[in-house]
Formats: sequence, C-alpha cells, structure tokens
Amino acid sequence: MSAPAPNRGLVVFSGGSAANNLVDVFHAVRESKHCPLSYIIPISDNGGSSSELIRIFGGPGIGDVRSRLVRLIPDSPPNSERAAIKALFNHRLPADATRAHAEWHSIVDGTSSLWTAITPAKRELIRSFFNLLNLEILKRARPPSSTFDFTSASVGNLFLTGARLFSGSFESAIYLLGSICGVPSDLVRVIPAINSNFSHHISASLANGTIIVGQNSISHPSEPTALQPSRRPSLLLADGAPDPDYLSSTPNPITTPTPTPTPITTPYPDDESHPPGTLPTLRHKNIRFNKSDPEDLPARITRIWYINPYGQEIRPPANPRVLESLHDAQAIIYSIGSLYTSIIPSLILRGVGQAIAMGPARHKILILNGSLDRETGPRGGAFTAVDFVDAIAGAGEESRGVGVGGDGEGGGRLPYSAYVTHVLHLDGPGTPRVDRERLAEMGIETLRLYGRKIVSNEGEEEVALGMRYDSTALVQALEVVLGKKGDAILRGGREGTGLSRRNTLDPGRKRGE
Repeated sequence: MSAPAPNRGLVVFSGGSAANNLVDVFHAVRESKHCPLSYIIPISDNGGSSSELIRIFGGPGIGDVRSRLVRLIPDSPPNSERAAIKALFNHRLPADATRAHAEWHSIVDGTSSLWTAITPAKRELIRSFFNLLNLEILKRARPPSSTFDFTSASVGNLFLTGARLFSGSFESAIYLLGSICGVPSDLVRVIPAINSNFSHHISASLANGTIIVGQNSISHPSEPTALQPSRRPSLLLADGAPDPDYLSSTPNPITTPTPTPTPITTPYPDDESHPPGTLPTLRHKNIRFNKSDPEDLPARITRIWYINPYGQEIRPPANPRVLESLHDAQAIIYSIGSLYTSIIPSLILRGVGQAIAMGPARHKILILNGSLDRETGPRGGAFTAVDFVDAIAGAGEESRGVGVGGDGEGGGRLPYSAYVTHVLHLDGPGTPRVDRERLAEMGIETLRLYGRKIVSNEGEEEVALGMRYDSTALVQALEVVLGKKGDAILRGGREGTGLSRRNTLDPGRKRGE
C-alpha cells in the first residue's frame, strides 16, 4: 500500500517587521493543517543597516530575511544557549559611530558579553564568519573618504553577509543561520523572492507622473523624497536583453512611464561596490529613517518595477524555490505589511503570477492591514479593500506579461479571484474601507474579525491609529477558510464552539452596523 500524499503547504507573502507579529498565527495554522509553511520575502529593501552592506558589498537586501529567521527561532529559557544566540542575532550596535565600532570589535575578538551563554564550539563557528566579514571590510576601506559605518548595524545582517561572502550563496547563508538557530527547515522555510548575490532595487511611479527610486525612498525616506522626471522606459530582462514577449503582450502594457537615468558626472574612485554610472539615489546611506511618521506621498503609487543600477527596467525571474512552493500549495496568504514594498515586489517577478493563478492553491487569502500607511493613503486617496485587491491582481497580471488590472474580460486577463479569493479584515478607526458587495461581485468572500484599537497619546487625548488583529480570532478565521472548522462559527459564532462572537470572526454584518 502506497504512503498517503503529504498535505500541500501554505505559502505566505510578506515583508519583515509587520508580519513578524503574525508568525505565531501562521505557526498555529501550519500545525493544525499538518503541512509545511513557506515565507516568501523580498530582497529589495535598501534601508537601515542593510543599506550600508549594499553600499560596500553590493548584494541583496537581507534585513527582512534575517528578521524572519530570527523571529522563527524556537522559544527557550532565558539563560539557554538558544536564547543567547537569538539575542546575538537580534542585537544592534549603538547609534554612536565610535561606540558601534568598539562594540563590533568586542564581538569579533570574542570578548563581548553577548557570547557569555554560547558554547565555545558555536561561538568559534559564528566568530569565523564575523572575522571573514571584518577582513573584507578592511580590504575595502579607503579612509577617510570611504569606510564602513557600523552605526546601528544589525549583528544578524553582518553574519548573513559574512556567510554569503564565504559560500558565494545567499541561500546557503540562510540555511546556515537557520541551522545554527534551530529553525526547523523541514517544516518552515524562509525563501528570498530572488535567488541572487546582486542588489535588486525597485522604483515606483505615482499617479501624477513622477518617479521614486529605491525602496527606502518609497516606503520610509530618510530625507524628503527626490522625485525624478519620467520618460518611456527601456525594458530589459535580467540578462540585459530586451523582452519582446512583454512588449508585444498587450497594445500598451505600461501605462505609467519609468525613468531614463540621469548621467552621473561626479566620480566615485573609492567606492568599488557599484559600477560607474550607478544612480546617485542608490548610493546613499539610508541608516537612519523615519518609519513611524514619514511624509505623505503627493499622489498614489500606480506601479512598482525592478531596475538595474543605471535605472533601466528589468524583469528578473522568481527564485525557483518560490515557484516550487507555489506549485505545491494548498493556500496562499498575503500578509499584513507595506503593500507596494513588502508584497508587490515578490508578485511581479516572472513566473509568480502564473504559479498563483494556475497553481493548485484553492484559497488565496488577503489579510487586510489594520491601518493605512504612506503607500496606501491618505493624501493620494485612502486605499479601500478593493484597491488592495486590484494592486495584487495587477501585479500578478504584470508578472504574466499582461496589462495591469482587468476583470477577466478579453485580452487574456484573468479575474480578480484568480489571485484573491478571501479578504480577512478589521473594522474600526483608521482601517481600510471594505465594500463587501463590490468584492462579492469580483468573486471574493469577506470575513470581518475582532481586533483591538491602536492608540497614541497626544496631550490629554487618545488618537486612534488603526486596529490590531486578535491572534485567536485570526487563527480561527484562517481555519474557517481552509476548511478545518468553522461551520459552527459561520452559523453564529457560539453554536458548538464555546466561544462568543466577540472573540471570533464576524462574517455577516456590514460596515457601520
């Protein structure tokens, strides 16, 4: 008798910090479904300590990958070795440059207190990659004009970079960090959206025709956003060749123009990490930025695309492991986080749209953000749930080489439900508006969940900033959609469950009731 086929996996598209709050939710659902779980993480982030590693070494933006790996380290007693390793890889060097440099050297030479609870064998293994990285930093130093800035550097990012330089493989570095930390890779996988040792930057076009270059400038700029003039793009594949299939797939596949790079006249003789002609925007340090209260965008984002160092559009293929996970998925989840810089960069890669739309996954679930951010409003017009779905479906169609948008009517375009079948959402101050009737017309079911207000104290008043999901309610809602349970919950919330409606999802009531 042949062994039963294993359960198909769950695939989660997410970025870093926001979705880290839902890791326990996804873990609970994975356990209830007895299946593997894959996190697809973009590598386009060029902010924070990742920006300095990219500036000196090139390579992918690793911050979100490191953040998820460390978050997945199993819980351990406070004084255990595993807890100490988690603290080490979570640690950031001081914001003062002199103190940061001194603390880095205490880690490299093994005298830092961070090593206290880590056994000699693991300490020396980890230190070997820090030492390699330190040597590479010294080799690239050209003082006083070009030196590595350790300010606020993530120790986990430094380790991943050292491991990548040693092995020549980003995925090998991820495997090593996961192995050292005890992340069960047979059950949970952290997969970079692009398998590359090179930097992959993104640009955004706005509805007013302007362009923003680089993820940090799109999402949380460290300085007022520099907008660039727009012109018709030259579209290249990852190898630099024109993409005739994309250009001929629709009469006008690109409705918003992308930039032609401005010639660079300033020489950079001491910076060897970028080829001559690299856009100045991509060479900035972005170590410090304002993530909590950035300036509003002057208009809505209309499109995201990848660029090479000269600003030309490219269409890189997805990591083969991403496509493999989608081809073996029972469900796809778009997690909370920045829509255009955490989710869309993974969806527009070649192969992803086809794998989502035509793959075996029956359920494609959007967990709607509990608040709006710089990318989704309010100055450009607050995004609704329909806008979120439209952006995701448009990215999937663009991945397939089809024009953005569409209701599946002609032109080879697929319906919205090919990409999103369910929307889970909260209802409260600051949340995106949900038009249940319109979503139903698009073939999408909606489930409203219980959540908690996020408030900020301004003077003597509390200001509501949005809503936060209740973990128990979100687990139940995902299980309802995936079919483990929920008939009783859907019939009323109490029948046969021992739970009150307050603590479960609320699929029946309309906004404002």
